Order: sequence, then structure tokens, then C-alpha cells
Amino acid sequence: MDPKVNASRVRSGDETTIQAATDVLTGASRKGPLARLIPFMGPAFIASVAYMDPGNFATNIQGGAQYGYLLLWVILGSNLIAILIQTLSAKLGIATRQNLAEQCRAHFPRKVIWFMWALMEVVAMATDLAEFLGAALGFNLLFGIPLWIAGILTAVATFIILGLERYGFRPLEAVITVMIGVVAVSYLVEIILGRPDWSAVLYNSVVPRFQGSESVLLAAGILGATVMPHAIFLHSSLTQDRISVSEPSLLKRLYRFEIVDVLVAMGVAGLINMAMLTMAASTFFAQGLTSVGTLEEAHRTLEPLLGPAAGAVFAIALLASGLSSASVGTMAGQVIMQGFMHHRIPVLLRRIVTMVPSLVVIAIGLDPTRTLVISQVVLSFGLPFAILPLVFFTSQRSVMGILVNNRLTTVIAYLTVVVVLSLNVYLLYQTFL
Repeated sequence: MDPKVNASRVRSGDETTIQAATDVLTGASRKGPLARLIPFMGPAFIASVAYMDPGNFATNIQGGAQYGYLLLWVILGSNLIAILIQTLSAKLGIATRQNLAEQCRAHFPRKVIWFMWALMEVVAMATDLAEFLGAALGFNLLFGIPLWIAGILTAVATFIILGLERYGFRPLEAVITVMIGVVAVSYLVEIILGRPDWSAVLYNSVVPRFQGSESVLLAAGILGATVMPHAIFLHSSLTQDRISVSEPSLLKRLYRFEIVDVLVAMGVAGLINMAMLTMAASTFFAQGLTSVGTLEEAHRTLEPLLGPAAGAVFAIALLASGLSSASVGTMAGQVIMQGFMHHRIPVLLRRIVTMVPSLVVIAIGLDPTRTLVISQVVLSFGLPFAILPLVFFTSQRSVMGILVNNRLTTVIAYLTVVVVLSLNVYLLYQTFL
């Protein structure tokens, strides 16, 4: 068969998925449209976890509490940007059978590679800090246990999730997708309990507006919490040898299926983010509680407003978000090291090393939500070194072959880069000056 499978990635469950995908690509499948799509679904769902991690909880809740529904359009716009960027990342892996870090290593000078690797390791640790703290806080809020014990439970849970990789890509994709489902259902419940003003939701989703410089700063924070550098590196790795083909017609067909995967996964992530802000607007802002700024305050305030169930549902959503994103963040760290340095360390060792800063934060009693926000600022430093190489490589025919960007896609991508980087520069300026 034309699709050549990387045998080292194949496990029993993966073999079935790869064979089903192969049958679809070669025209041998006689299944219905939905059944033909399923084998290709998964990579974008893992990458999309970065777009609904605890950092998003913090910025979206602050946005909804302070400005009501005003900034819903920012989330929608950020999600459209994320769809474009993640599609390009997935396409790079499909076309080149290399991930973004490997492409950087192949084309950039050695000094640049060392700098990018060091920076991305810092970014990976900042990412892990946000996600680990979010999961620990979820345990703390849900069960009332001390934060340091919650941190240990988070470490154990992420070890178990990451251990699924030994059984192939499909079990891990399934578990991550289930966790995304938990977050989605949790916020569906919150929306039902909160009874938002749907006309205001619709209007503010499509009409760009600000209310003073503080709302611009918060918009930059929402965007900064949405577009994540580690997800860009990871997605190209998830598609690089999952289903490998060589014929141009099959490459195009595989890419079209991956576009659907991205649209569905990122669409779900976007709706969850909009639900977070909508919940905060319909509860906190509507009651005049505009100063709700931490996740603990949000959990505590929801109970008297909507009942005890609302607080529990919020904690469950935060826990699922933190556990899934912490696991995905560790995977991204592995991809970054392997791609830039051609070196891989045991995933459990990486998990231990990257969670040390989180345990230190918990031990010395720093504010978890404030630490989450600072971690998002650190992530913004890494964005140019992920987005710019991605757009550059995907616009080069010598790299991409038949899947090279068309001119319009490249122009839109570079304009997107300008918008993302400008808002992140503004965020950094307002944060430190």
C-alpha cells in the first residue's frame, strides 16, 4: 500500500486506525462519511488542549467579570487565528514528515538552534507551571485538600496519563478527548445555570469594541493565553508520521481530512473559551462582582450565585483542563528537545524536572492565579520563534512540495503574525512598564 507506516509508532489499536485511514485514502473504504472521518481525528484534539488550559480560565473569567460580554469577539478572533496556525503546523508534519523543531534544526545556524532550544525549554516550563497549578487547584477546590497534596496527586495522575503513550497514539488521543468532553459538558452546565443574555452574546461575538486601555490589555492577555508556542511545535509532530503518504493526490486528501480535524477540535476549544467568558459575564458581571480575579474567588462566588453544584462543576472542569494540558505540555517538551537537539530523555524524568517549579510555587505559598498570569507573559516571549518559522517553512515549495501555501494563505498568515506579536508586545509593555 502507498501509505508507508512508521512501524515504531504502531501498536495494536493504532494498526486498526492506520489501516482504516489507508482504506479511506486509497478509495478502498465503503463506510459512511462519518466513519471515514474518524481514523483521521485525534491530533488536533491533543493540540487543542493548549487552547483551553488553566491560563485560559484565568483570562476569560477576568474578562467576563470586568467587562461582561464585551470581549467575546476577541475569543472568536483568537480562535480563528489558532485554526490557521494549527492547520499550518499539521500541514508541515504531513508534507515533510518532520516536526517544526526538526525543520529549524535542518535550516538554521547552530547558535540559533541552541538559543531557540533554550528559549523553548523555558516556555515549556512556563506552560507546565500554569497547567500543573491549574490541576492542583482543581483537586484543592473539589476535595478541599491542601494544595501541596493536590500537587502530588496531579503528578501521579499525569504520570498515569503519559504512560498511555506506550500503547500507541490512539489510547492517549481517546483519554485527552474524553477530558475535553468533561470540560465542554461542565461549561454547558454552567451556561444553563447562568442563563446568559443570548442577544448580547451574539452581538459581542461579532462586533469589535473596547472600553478603555484596560480592556485592550485584557484582550491581549486573552490572545496570549490562546496562541501557544508549544502547541505549534507539538501538532507538527503529531501528524508527521501518524499516517504517512507519498503520492501527491493522497497527500492532498490526507491534508483535507486534517483540516476537518483542526476545525472540529479548535471549534470545540473556541466554544469552551466563549462559554468561560459568558459564564463569568452572566454571573459575576451581572451581579456587579467585577473584581473577581482569581480562580478561587470564581469558585467560591459561584456557589451562592448558582448553588453548590456550580462550584463543583467549575472545579471538575478546571481539574480536567489542568490534567490534560499538563500531560500535553510534557509531550511538547519531549518534541522540542528531540527536534532541536536530537536527544530524548525518559518522559517520567522530564515530568519530574518540569513540575519542580510548580511544587516550589506551591511550597512557598505564591498566589496560583497570579502565577498563571505571569506564566502567560513568559509564553509570549516564545511566540515569534514558533510562528515565524512555521509561516516561513510552509511558504517554501522546496520544503513543502505540493502542500506549499498559496500566496493568499501566506499573506494572511504573516498579517496574523503581525497582529499576534503586536498584541503580545503591548501586553509585555503594559506588564513591565
